[in-house]
Amino acid sequence: MAIVYAMASINMPLPKGKRTKKATGNAVIVDSLLQGKHPDVADSSRFAGVDTTKMDSLQLAIYHHNKQIDDSIRADSVMRARSNGIDAPVIYSADDSIVYDAATGTAYLYGNSKVNYENMKLASDKVYMNLDNNTVRATGTADSTEEGGIKGKPIFTMGKDEYKTDTMAFNFKSKKGLIKGIYTEQQEGFLTGEVGKRDSTGVIYLQHGRYTTCDKPHPDFYIALSRAKVRPGKDVVFGPAYLVVADVPLPLAIPYGFFPFSKKYSSGFIMPSYGDEKDRGFYLRDGGYYFAISDKWDLKLLGEIYTKGSWGVTAASNYRKRYRYSGAFLFSYQNTKTGDKGLPDYAEQE
Repeated sequence: MAIVYAMASINMPLPKGKRTKKATGNAVIVDSLLQGKHPDVADSSRFAGVDTTKMDSLQLAIYHHNKQIDDSIRADSVMRARSNGIDAPVIYSADDSIVYDAATGTAYLYGNSKVNYENMKLASDKVYMNLDNNTVRATGTADSTEEGGIKGKPIFTMGKDEYKTDTMAFNFKSKKGLIKGIYTEQQEGFLTGEVGKRDSTGVIYLQHGRYTTCDKPHPDFYIALSRAKVRPGKDVVFGPAYLVVADVPLPLAIPYGFFPFSKKYSSGFIMPSYGDEKDRGFYLRDGGYYFAISDKWDLKLLGEIYTKGSWGVTAASNYRKRYRYSGAFLFSYQNTKTGDKGLPDYAEQE
């Protein structure tokens, strides 16, 4: 029986510069000479309370020399930030070390690095940021003892939305970003993509992604997406897609569809459940589309299919007129086949 099931719908080279001592705790570091706040809010606390009366002439000369360099780099960092139109302090830190190249305005952060700007937070094992072009890039570090061979992969947070990535690049001024190897959880679904581009409004455009409600690292089933538009907290709209079960692509093409992330009343694709029955075989069940036609009427179309030939369709609708009437109707058709065709235990029932 032919069954047609349709559903609407880097390792960065170490630059020439001064390497800091190991940073302790979560101390925020501006450059290789300053510890404390970002240049815009930094003060002279590094030299506060220093008793110069107990210094000899050599120590005093070194002290004044270091303070002069300190003030010079702070002023340079402030001017770079202001001239490029950054509206808020960029606060960053690292547990291992930071290398600051004053000539290029680039800071290299190593070991549990963190960068905060407005409501954006970025955490990664390696980060480098450039104050001249307002960019920050993050990546993990090769480590054979870690799962996947990489430790400290970037975690990008914007407001309430969190994205785990392989690499991340972000522009503070334009608020645009480029993400590779993206993974995010939205409501009850999990979304991944090979490449993602974030625009200034927060919308992410994915290529070669997948969506699933299975929470396993390697999901049992998912919808393979050729491309998708993700509006965090709202929905994901996707183009040509197909269903994959147990790593086997199925001939169930979906030309267009979307999944709502909002808990509000809205239309959207319904992910099927996946399992196995002794009599009817492996199945995809209760997948389809929900139409939120109006506040008074909705429609849900579901389908199911089994590897031994059974299949079924269901249409359910609810309607209501406030203070007057309400009701529902259900239509279901089942074609059930059990056993193996050609054997005595085979049976078919409609």
